Amino acid sequence: MDATPVWLRERRTGVGRPAERSRAEVTAAAIALADREGLAAVSMRRVAAELGTGAASLYRYVDSRDDLLDLMTDEVAAGYQLPAPDGPWLPQLLEVCRQGRSLMLRHGWLPELVLTRSALGPHGTDLLEHVLAVLAGHPADAGRKLEAFGVMSTLTAALALNELSGGSGARQRQGAYLAHVVAAGRHTHLTAALTGGPLVPAPLFDDTLSRVLVGLLGE
Repeated sequence: MDATPVWLRERRTGVGRPAERSRAEVTAAAIALADREGLAAVSMRRVAAELGTGAASLYRYVDSRDDLLDLMTDEVAAGYQLPAPDGPWLPQLLEVCRQGRSLMLRHGWLPELVLTRSALGPHGTDLLEHVLAVLAGHPADAGRKLEAFGVMSTLTAALALNELSGGSGARQRQGAYLAHVVAAGRHTHLTAALTGGPLVPAPLFDDTLSRVLVGLLGE
């Protein structure tokens, strides 16, 4: 398999009629399919059908389904609004995370890709550049700033995935099992945590990200 990122590969010209589609159209069709039917539905054959062509024609634009997934992830990153850095770093990074959460809730397949694949294309690189620009005056070293970007992406995806999958039914099942655990009496620390007084609600999205970023980068 070619290890060259898809954005650095020339499109194949093929034989016979000239290509009728563009890589952008292929990517848009894959995103529309994933939005409608989920990530598992995305295959070379299905995306080709969305475009009204044969699967073989897609190989002029991408080598594999992995290429499609990378293109999809990066294309969604075009949806970020990245103004010039201005003011304290934490509110600006939280705004990036909020935008990421919004994009992930809109494209429910995206958190899984962010958590399981490392794909940094043109739009993702613009996002990274913005985060580093926001942190340009921060005393942390470059490695810590790059780590902060990775943590922002991963934690935003994890929290968004929890929102997408944590419906009331799941919470009820979890509550029922925890009640069983407490009644069984074998997990003393967990029982004490659950029965020692009113539970504080889970922190909000901004609060979670703030505490993690401040812990990583300092005030």
